[in-house]
Amino acid sequence: MSYAQLELAVIQWSSARKIIPNSTPLAQWKKAAEELDELKDALVKDDLKEIMDGVGDTVVCLINICALLDINLVDCLEMAYEEIKDRKGHMNEEGIFVKEV
Repeated sequence: MSYAQLELAVIQWSSARKIIPNSTPLAQWKKAAEELDELKDALVKDDLKEIMDGVGDTVVCLINICALLDINLVDCLEMAYEEIKDRKGHMNEEGIFVKEV
């Protein structure tokens, strides 16, 4: 499936279960935060299947947030990329990105 097909399928699934009309962006953010915690646990355990599940579940929540706000996730990603694309710097040994000025 293409991303567009998957996004539409997620929105249809969420609508059929009344998530889209009855949830809120804040409630979906909370669910995404829970999924990110599960993703962290999967990363610590180096469990690829659970890592993929955590990433996928988090993206579902992000799609729901966007659907509730009538915005597009790809537009959000593009906006973020436009902000960082010319950023110069590097990741140091402590895992911190150091921007070049």
